[in-house]
Amino acid sequence: MVYAAQRHALKAFEKLVQLLPATEKAKPQIVLLAGEHTPFRHDTDREMPFRQESNFYYLSGCTVPASFLLLVYQASTSLSKTPVIDLFIPKAELADMMWSVPPPSLEVAKQTHEVTKVDHPTALPEAIQDLVKAFPEALFHTLPRNSPLFPELPEEYTSAVLSPSNPSGAVTDAYLLSALHRARLTKDEDEIRYIKHANEISSRAHEVVMRVLGKAKEAEAEAIFVASCRREGAVHQAYLPIVAASTRASTLHYCCNDREFSWGPVKPHDHHNRNEFAHGGDRELNPQVLLIDAGCEWNCYASDITRTMPVGNGGKFTPEAKAIYELVLEMQKLSMDILRAGLHWDAVQLLCHRTLVKGFQRLGIFKTPNSTNSGSWNAEEAILASGVSAAFFPHGVGHSLGMDVHDVPSASKPAVNETIGKEGSRGNEAFYAYLRLRLPLEEGMVVTVEPGIYFSPHLLAPVRDSKHIDHEVLKKYENVGGVRIEDVVLITKNGHENLTTVRSDVEWLEKVCSGEI
Repeated sequence: MVYAAQRHALKAFEKLVQLLPATEKAKPQIVLLAGEHTPFRHDTDREMPFRQESNFYYLSGCTVPASFLLLVYQASTSLSKTPVIDLFIPKAELADMMWSVPPPSLEVAKQTHEVTKVDHPTALPEAIQDLVKAFPEALFHTLPRNSPLFPELPEEYTSAVLSPSNPSGAVTDAYLLSALHRARLTKDEDEIRYIKHANEISSRAHEVVMRVLGKAKEAEAEAIFVASCRREGAVHQAYLPIVAASTRASTLHYCCNDREFSWGPVKPHDHHNRNEFAHGGDRELNPQVLLIDAGCEWNCYASDITRTMPVGNGGKFTPEAKAIYELVLEMQKLSMDILRAGLHWDAVQLLCHRTLVKGFQRLGIFKTPNSTNSGSWNAEEAILASGVSAAFFPHGVGHSLGMDVHDVPSASKPAVNETIGKEGSRGNEAFYAYLRLRLPLEEGMVVTVEPGIYFSPHLLAPVRDSKHIDHEVLKKYENVGGVRIEDVVLITKNGHENLTTVRSDVEWLEKVCSGEI
């Protein structure tokens, strides 16, 4: 299936025109983009994995390194229905054929890409000059120039339009990125299909890890996950996998993945083992959790799934780990229940903190009112207002997802955030400090829902003297480390569709991890 570049270009140009000053809207709009080059390890000729720049792929569907795009649009003309998309791909050289897979021929690329014309980059300067002559009042748009965040536009291809002496039109990098982010914020049917497929592959990979855990290391669990994705044709991971066992699960982006699962305890006569453990002797795994946050890409579209599973203890959670896991699952379920177009994401964040506070009061980690006091200082609202729950749930409950795992940041988190609810009902501002999504949901958005509870010594240090916490009860739970459950969902008009297929309920999870099913 040919990637729907025309549809995406039209959507991006419509968003672009909306951002322009009134005096610029009717002008021809020309976009010039550079694709990503194959990266090399510093000071060597060793290739590193290539992945196309997301905005370039969005407008072209092209994964050929060192390519360029030239697009033309003008409102109220035929170009407003069918924008010009010219793609420039490198010419195949003998060295390319000898060392690696060469780029496709122009004829093949024209058949596999929804573009107006395909040529080589040597033709790009002349193509730009022709547009300058044909549209002398055109406004040229680029992604932010001189930025390490985007591929460079070489001067040899751009001098005709980017030169300060250029007499025609104008060049700006002030609007294109915002327009592309706004266009990419909601997904069409093809994009949803790609994301759904990526999540299906990743869901199966998570289950594979659960079934073959054994007495592994974090690195082995990561390798099993990545291998399962590659076996199904997924070339890239959407981000570095997070594979954290035991108390390391309290580190949100733990990507080291280099430690063994926790084992022990040392028994009374183990000092007579003559170094048996160092030579592969049996080790008894401590009961612990293994948190895996990992997802692959499909056609440059991401998945993002987190599962927390029991290790040791016959594949069963300890009572403390199970209690925390079930509370996180409750946070996620209640969040899912309210999802719909028009709901402000801050409301989901607040609901998670409110659920955590109630759950901690049930477990005794947070104190509750009793007959000897009025309860005003340790009532639910007072604890929320204190912000103490942010020490246990410090991150946002989710983010936009699409071509990038933390997708379209400028569109997902506007500079000015609308307020929600009544004055004083937002809990504490610490709840919103690390949110990557802060706006009302729209039909067609794809977001993650990923509440978590963590017992990080660094995050707990500032609340060690909190009057809201029963510190003796807290000690019983700190060895859990951390629990996060994350699914990818599509926002619909009246609710949501969960695109993640691997289950997360306790009964199924324990049966899989224990080998019962």
